[in-house]
Amino acid sequence: MDQEPIILHLDMDAFFASVEEADNPELKGKPVIIGASDRGVVSAASYEARKYGVRSAIPVAQARKLCPHGIFLPGRHRRYGEVSRQVMAVVHGFSPLVQQTSVDEAYVDISGMGLLYESPLELARLMKAAIVEATGLTCSVGIAPNKFLAKICSDLNKPDGIYILLPADVPAFLKALVPYKIPGVGRRLAEELQSLNVRVIADVLRFSHSFWVERMGEKTADFLYARAQGLGSTNVVPHSDPKSSGAENTFEKDTDDREELRRWLLHQSERVGRDLRKYGWHGRTVTLKAKYRDFKTVTRSRTLPRPVQTTEEIYRAAEELFAALPLPQPLRLIGVSVSGFSRGERQLDLLGEAPRARTDRLDQTLDALNERFGDAAVVRGQLFGFRRRK
Repeated sequence: MDQEPIILHLDMDAFFASVEEADNPELKGKPVIIGASDRGVVSAASYEARKYGVRSAIPVAQARKLCPHGIFLPGRHRRYGEVSRQVMAVVHGFSPLVQQTSVDEAYVDISGMGLLYESPLELARLMKAAIVEATGLTCSVGIAPNKFLAKICSDLNKPDGIYILLPADVPAFLKALVPYKIPGVGRRLAEELQSLNVRVIADVLRFSHSFWVERMGEKTADFLYARAQGLGSTNVVPHSDPKSSGAENTFEKDTDDREELRRWLLHQSERVGRDLRKYGWHGRTVTLKAKYRDFKTVTRSRTLPRPVQTTEEIYRAAEELFAALPLPQPLRLIGVSVSGFSRGERQLDLLGEAPRARTDRLDQTLDALNERFGDAAVVRGQLFGFRRRK
C-alpha cells in the first residue's frame, strides 16, 4: 500500500540576524537589521526590529526612520553560508530526501518514517533540538500533505514553532487561508482576487475553471484551482545543480567613473571565479548587469568559445561588455554573473594552455590564502587600496 506523503518545511528564524546574535550575544534582544547602506535594502531583521515595521526588502533608509535605534550591520554572507551548511548537515541526518530552496529553507520528505519515529511531531522536535545543539539557532517547522501547505504552515507559529496540518483538516484550513499567503500569489493577483470577492482561497471554487481560464489564462487558472483544493507538489528533489553564480554591488554614490567601475568588475569577477573554483564549475556565458541612476536596468551577455572559471577570463569578458556599454548617466549598481555551467576540465586549447595554467596557479594561491586568512589577506595589484564590500 502506498504511503501517504508527509512533507516537512524547515525555515530558520530571522536567519542572518540570528547568526549575528549567536556570534555576538550582546546583540540578543536588540533590534538587529542586516543592511548598512542607505542605498541598499534590508536583508533580514530580528524579531525585535520587526516590531517597528522593519521587514526584509524595504529600503535601509526607510528602516532607519522606522527604527532609528536599530543596530544596522553590513552582513557576513560567507558566515551565513557556513552556518547554513551546518543546518543542512543536521537535516540530512533525519532524511536523505532534502531539497534546500534557499540558504535558510528546505523541504524534507518524511513519508514512511513511522518505523523510526513515534510521530511527525517527535521527528520535528528532535530535528529542531539537533539544530539548536549544532548552531545555537532556532527554526520553525511546518508539516503537511504537500510542499505548498507545509511552507505556509512553517510560518504560522514563528518563531521556534511547529504546525502540523493533517489531511482531514485541509478543507477547513483552506476556508480560512487568505490568497496572499500562498507561494506564487503576488500582490497583483491577490488584488484581482479581492476584486472578485475571493477572500479565502476556497472561494476560488465558487467560479468555474473555465471562468478563471477566460479571466487569467490556463496556467494561472490551473494553479488557482489546484491550490483551492489543497493540491500541490509532493516531489522533494534532493539536489539540483546551480544555474549561475553572480556578484553585484550598489554604490554609496552613483558613479560614471569607468576606471572605478572596472575595479568593481574585477573584484566581482574574483568573487564569482572563487565560487566556481570552489565547487568545480566552469561557465560559458558571462553577463554584465548595470543599473542607472534612474533605476533603469540593462544586461549584456557573451557566450564564450569554451567554459571558464579563472578570474582573468571572467573579468576580460565582463570588461569587454562594459566597454561597449554607454553611460548616459551614472550607475548606482554594477554586477557580473557566469552561467551555462559544466563540471570538470575545460576544453583543451593547445595554443593558450601555458599562460592559462599560470593564471590557474595564481587563482588557486589567492583562493587558499584568502580562505585561510580572510578576503583582505592578499589582493591583486589592481585592487590594492580599493574599498571593497562583500
